[in-house]
Order: sequence, then structure tokens, then C-alpha cells
Amino acid sequence: MRGDAFHRIGHGGASALAPANTLESFDAAVSVGIDMVEFDVREFHGELVLAHTLFDMRRPGVVRLDDALAHLAGRRFAGVGLNVDVKHVGCELALLDGLCAAGLLERALLSSQVPVVLDRLRRLEPRTRIGISIGGRVARLSRRWGDWRTNVLAGLAGRRWDVLMAQHRLIDAPLLASVVDRGGLLYAWTVNERAAIQSLRGLGVHGITTADPRLFEPARRGPRTVHAPGPRDALTRLSY
Repeated sequence: MRGDAFHRIGHGGASALAPANTLESFDAAVSVGIDMVEFDVREFHGELVLAHTLFDMRRPGVVRLDDALAHLAGRRFAGVGLNVDVKHVGCELALLDGLCAAGLLERALLSSQVPVVLDRLRRLEPRTRIGISIGGRVARLSRRWGDWRTNVLAGLAGRRWDVLMAQHRLIDAPLLASVVDRGGLLYAWTVNERAAIQSLRGLGVHGITTADPRLFEPARRGPRTVHAPGPRDALTRLSY
């Protein structure tokens, strides 16, 4: 997977098609067509599991990281990158050990909204590709970013991280230009509308994360069918 290519990234696999952070969701994503699969990692009872929130990790059937990596190391996922979003401090060494054991470290981009997590990952394994994740206003306040653009761009310039993963409403042409000027890549998350995906692609971002990878394909035109609206008609709009 080339670093300068546009990356179609499946959120939690393909979380509009199957439950996020599950093997079924990964399979759905690769069936539709993606370049990278994103999933969340937390520690639970002494082992790493795939879960976005504290509530998610207590659900029955939560996937162990080792099982997920074994699945993603299979032939079906050859050439597919991994975006592992680390939710808190303390997962770093076990995560790196798992990726190395599965032969997946070089295919992985490790991201977090917690800068100290990224510093620990870089220190433990300098080869690791690192992405700082920047969320909406509440998330930024909780991390005490202040002038987040200045601080994030300084981190790119100093090679503290390699990629900026930004909530898509934060992205504009000046930000993209600033990231590129510092040798970085800019990814947008989580974009669940086809028009927004097309707009961001036109702007020139390097990757987009969506819950529904089908949205990367142009809308199909055909005979219009009129039907009564139902619960499946609306794409669930996720905001993380």
C-alpha cells in the first residue's frame, strides 16, 4: 500500500454493514473494497480487545486483538492496511508485540487522540507510522489542545507524528497545504455522506474513513423506484 495514494478506510471495518470492530465487519469491508481497515483497541482484564468505548468492551463476543490480527493476516486481506486507534495509555507494548508476531507492523498506521500514547509507540518502535487524531470541540477541550492547528503542525514538522487524522469538519484547503508542506498526510474521519466524500477527495485529502465503504463509488443512476419509507432507508450517521 503506497503512502502517497488515496486511502479508502473502513470505520470499524464497515460499521454500517456489520457491527463495528468485528471479524464480520472486516469481511464486509474487504468485500466492498477498501485500502485500509480501522479498528479501536482497549485493555480489558489484562488483554487487548477491539472496542470503541468502555461499554463496548463489556459486550458479549468482544474480539480479542490477537484473534483480529490473525484474521487480518489472512490471504484475503493481503495488501490491506490497518489503522489501529489506541484509546488509552498502557496498550502500547502489547499492541506492538501483537503486530510484530502477526507480521503486520509494516502495514499498520497507529493513531490516538492521546499524544503520550503516540510518544510511547514511537519510542518503543521508531519504525512505527504514527497518526494524531483530532476530534470535535469537546474532544479537543478534554485534551487541552488550545491552538490545536499550531501544535499539531509543529508535531508533524518535528516528526512527532506522520499523519493528521482530523474530524472531517475541521478540514480546509489551508490545513491540507500546511500538512503537506511539513511532509505529512491528512486523513478525514468519519464521513458518511457521498457528497462530503467527493468534496474531500476533490480537495485532495490523502484518505477518508467511512462507516459505509460503498459510498466511495459514484451513485448509480437508474429508473426511480417509489416505495414507502422504512427503517433501512436512511444511512445511519455516526459522529465520533
